[in-house]
Amino acid sequence: METLTALRLDKWLWAARFFKTRTLAVEAINGGHVQVNEERAKPSRAVHVGDVLRIRKDQNTWKVTVLGLNEQRRPAKEAVLLYQEDEHQREEREQQIEIRRLHGVNVPVRKPNKQERRKIEEFKQTWE
Repeated sequence: METLTALRLDKWLWAARFFKTRTLAVEAINGGHVQVNEERAKPSRAVHVGDVLRIRKDQNTWKVTVLGLNEQRRPAKEAVLLYQEDEHQREEREQQIEIRRLHGVNVPVRKPNKQERRKIEEFKQTWE
């Protein structure tokens, strides 16, 4: 069995479970949301052990060092072994998540149901 020395960036991001599909990984890379060693990269860029990646997804940012390469998408417990996250960056990201949670930023927006619409209409009637 031969060991990998390099792997496409989009494939590594997919295997490390940062993105659900390789297509989403390619879109993020082309959009400038992924940097390799502080440089903008293309999806076909070769990733090697020791490379530092900065990944922005939604409102979160990861700064990780590549520890391993895997062509196949494995379970999450194994995917975590492919990289090591910068400790300071992880603490900062978790702090931002907590701030957004406390301010209700991630509250899902949905249409009111029938009962809620009736209450809204009733409330509007009292103010007219």
